[in-house]
Parts: sequence; structure tokens; C-alpha cells
Amino acid sequence: MTGTPSSLSAALAAGHFVVTTEICPPKGSNCTEFLRKARALRQAVDAVNVTDNQGANMRISPLAPAALLVREGIEPILQLTCRDRNRMALQSELLAASALGITNVLALTGDFITFGDHREAKPVFDLDSVQLLRIITGLNEGRDLSRTALTGATSFFAGAAAAPEAEPFALTLSKLAKKAAAGARFLQTQAVFSPERFARFADATRPLGMKIIAGILLLKSPGMARYVTERVPGLKVPPELVAELESASDPLAAGVEIARRTVAAVRPFCDGVHIMAMGREDLVPAIVAGVERDSQEHTTI
Repeated sequence: MTGTPSSLSAALAAGHFVVTTEICPPKGSNCTEFLRKARALRQAVDAVNVTDNQGANMRISPLAPAALLVREGIEPILQLTCRDRNRMALQSELLAASALGITNVLALTGDFITFGDHREAKPVFDLDSVQLLRIITGLNEGRDLSRTALTGATSFFAGAAAAPEAEPFALTLSKLAKKAAAGARFLQTQAVFSPERFARFADATRPLGMKIIAGILLLKSPGMARYVTERVPGLKVPPELVAELESASDPLAAGVEIARRTVAAVRPFCDGVHIMAMGREDLVPAIVAGVERDSQEHTTI
């Protein structure tokens, strides 16, 4: 990779195995540390997700840090949730993002307010992620939701979230088909712990025409692994991985090794990986070190 990352959409179209990660914006206006982490990953990743009040915890709008990344020559993926904005605000935010040179958007419904630090806030949820994707498609075509022509269309590369291990699988697949029809061109998934189940997911999802970026969560301790299983809907860390973390003299190093193994295991079934390092973004290069990133044929099962 060069200092200026190539377009995410172009890289995926060319068969380049992409690596993305996410950095949580600050709870405040000082983006110095955010930018330090992003600069350190310039050579290791193709794009950086900028989260949007992640976990329903108030932070700076992702629009500002994403624009700063554009200025740095680092490609952002702007996460945008429906939880905090009505349809007018969502469209305004998207138009502003386009004007600032942001081209990748991950459309999300958003975590419930009760999970976060402003539980007295009033949730919006005027639209859901499928409807937000339809808005993005309309803006790309030069019209807003009321079908009024824009003075300048957008050119977003739109993505959506997916939960490969959620059940019932038929319901998951049905929702993803709606996201594809609404304009999603890539998927970033929740954490993958079972490569076998992920392979089934990828095989079933591939006909929808979306690029698949597998989520890899860095498990930093056995306590974190248990928390994910007990508190995060749709995710369950296998007992053998918890046991591996518990028996390790260095649980963090064991977590990095588990993440590396998972990347290697899902590599034949996806178009890239999304590393969720949970504050240890410095370990992203170690997790993806040695991963072949040239074009290759995808294996199906």
C-alpha cells in the first residue's frame, strides 16, 4: 500500500483483500489521539471506520473526524445511525459528508439508547438501515427522499452490517437481501468466532452481489470473552476460546493469536476483514501480518 490509500470500492472491485478497522472518536473536541492512531495504521489498512455514538454513548459527530481523515489522505468509512436523526437530518449529514470528500458510508439502525450514557434521551428511529440505504441510493441518483432534484448528486459507496452467526439464519438472509436491493454494496459483519458458520453465511450471501468483509474482534481477556457472550446479542464466544484465554500466561497475546487464526480461516470465504481492536489499534498490524492480500478465487462450500 502507498501512503495514500486507494479507493475502497476500487480495491474490492479489483479483488484486493481489504483490511479495515475502526477507531472510536473522542468524547470531546480534541481529535489528536484519534488522528495519531489513524496515522499509525496508514500502511496496514485500506480504510478506517469512524463510529457514530457507539454503544449509544455520546461522542463527537463522526463527520468531523472522518473529514480530518480525508485531509490526512486516509480513507474513512462514515458510520451513520438512524437512532439519533430523523430523515431530514440523515440527508443533511450525508450531503455534508459528500461535500467534505467522504465517499464510504456504513448505514446502521443503531444501538438502543438504554445501552448508553444518556438513557434519558429520546430515540428517533424515524427510519431503519434499509430505508437509510434507499436514501443513499436516491442521493447518488441526484434526488432526495421527497424526490426533489439536488444541486449536485453524491457518489457514496454504501455498506451495511451483518450478523453471520445470528439465528434464525433465514431471517438474517432475508434482511440482507433487502439491504442489497436497497443499495448496499458491501457488508461488514459482526465478530466471527466460528469459521464454519461464517463459510455457510458467505456461501448463502454471495449471490446477493455484496462484497463481504468479515468482522474480527480482538478478545483481550477471558473476562471480555465472557462479557461478549453474556451481554452482546447475537454473539457467543466458544468455550474453548474462553478456556484458551484463561490458561494463557499473556491473555492479550493469546487474543491476538486467536484473531490471527480467525483471519486465516475466513480468508477463503470473504473479500476482506474488519478488525475491531477495542482500543488496541496498535495491534492491528500484528493481527493481519502475513495475510495474502492479492486477488484470489473465493472458495464456496
